[in-house]
Amino acid sequence: MLRHRNEFPVEGELPAFDGANALLNAAPFTLAGLRGRVVLVSFGTYTCINWIRSLPYVRAWADAYAGRGLAVVGVQTPEFEFEGDVNNVGRAIEEMDVRYPVVVDNDYAVWQAFDNHYWPALYFVDAQSRIRHHHFGEGDYEQSEMVLQMLLREAGIDVEQGLVRIAPQGVEAAADWASLGSPESYVGYGRAVGLASPEGVVPDERHVYSAPTVLRLNHWSLSGDWRIGSVPALLNEPGGSIAYQFHARDLHLVMGPPTAGRPVRFTVRLDGEPPGPAHGIDIDEGGNGTADYQRMYQLIRQPAPISDRWFEIGFLDAGIEAFVFTFG
Repeated sequence: MLRHRNEFPVEGELPAFDGANALLNAAPFTLAGLRGRVVLVSFGTYTCINWIRSLPYVRAWADAYAGRGLAVVGVQTPEFEFEGDVNNVGRAIEEMDVRYPVVVDNDYAVWQAFDNHYWPALYFVDAQSRIRHHHFGEGDYEQSEMVLQMLLREAGIDVEQGLVRIAPQGVEAAADWASLGSPESYVGYGRAVGLASPEGVVPDERHVYSAPTVLRLNHWSLSGDWRIGSVPALLNEPGGSIAYQFHARDLHLVMGPPTAGRPVRFTVRLDGEPPGPAHGIDIDEGGNGTADYQRMYQLIRQPAPISDRWFEIGFLDAGIEAFVFTFG
């Protein structure tokens, strides 16, 4: 149940969006231009699975309330360097059907002005440009929408009591939390855990890696000629692969060729076989796919019952950079 509006005290003033590197989907705007409107500020970065799963709700609120006094502003603050490429961001938000304004915040100026620390993060601003509520992470969507409705009513706008009804699909669908047994796993040595290749990490140098015969749960391995950097691992020659023993409905991999790099073809195997009905949206039933720019690729969505599975992705071309596995 929504708290009484007096229980939503002022948390601060809406900061200016000064220091942003670019603005997509809109003409430039000012704080003065936002005054008088309820504002929802949504922090995210386009490869973050948690932000992706919150997106359908923010999109639905923008559609439902934009004509009744709500302004939604997205803030794209990158985790990885490639997420600061405006062409990448523009392509991603178009493919994700993000129709509200998006501020590109490569230097973290807006992030710091809000003293933000999370993707996703929502800040709820009243018509007097005062921050009245915030929410970090996924979930509590009904509560968040009721806060928006409360702020609109405070501004004198008649808003119906009903909430939007959506059923997110594809990669935007909520995680299967009950069966999620694998954590986010970075590939670069700066944050990597669970690498099972017997060679260990040879940082920042080309090295030929091999896969062990058996992988324990939540361990992974490289095979082939790779250069493991602090953030990504780069495949130098065709034929390399990554294997992962996981337990989750969904498996995603943030990867892609560097900017202006050629597309990289790949194949996916699940327990040594084509994934069939367990394929994700970015491959076919035979496990075939192409990475044409750096983003999050959904490779597996396995039907119930969920169990431990052995995943392998093999690359037919050199030039892929692999960043992080995420699960759902």
